[in-house]
Amino acid sequence: MEPITHFLTGACLGRAGLNRRTALATATLTLASEAPDLDVLGQIRGPVFGFAHHRGFTHSFLGVPLLAALVLIFIYLFWRMRGRRSNIPGLPPRWGVLYLYACLAGLIHILLDFTNNYGVRPWWPFSERWYSWDIVFIVEPLMLVLLVGALLVPTLLSLIHEEIGAEVSPWRGRTA
Repeated sequence: MEPITHFLTGACLGRAGLNRRTALATATLTLASEAPDLDVLGQIRGPVFGFAHHRGFTHSFLGVPLLAALVLIFIYLFWRMRGRRSNIPGLPPRWGVLYLYACLAGLIHILLDFTNNYGVRPWWPFSERWYSWDIVFIVEPLMLVLLVGALLVPTLLSLIHEEIGAEVSPWRGRTA
């Protein structure tokens, strides 16, 4: 998949309710969804090196926990720079939960890349074999539309809800 799909996947995971358990969840999930694609920096050493190592370590089961730790270090430094404040008062960052979220986002990244024709090497460095499901193209417009819709529709509905002046019911999920 291309980076926009991974970015939107992480953002949707965060907005789907995982951000209610800990502060900084959406930022962690979004960055961790993109982190495996840092292997494109290998292009700096030349196209052959970049191509040989693309979707290698960063797209392996061995790389997921290490990349999750790197993302969490970055998030922690960002949090410290902001003065240990989160956007949601009373909801502190739970670092263990954030680490699990980062691992989840990395695994979902591998799964999404597995579905296209390029594939992944999940068992690297133990096996150089490529695995691919080849059910979608690298850029999948339908998936992009669904992910953008999943982010925008709740926001638009909440704006409509505020505009009509509806009161917030204390009994969510129940009919009166």
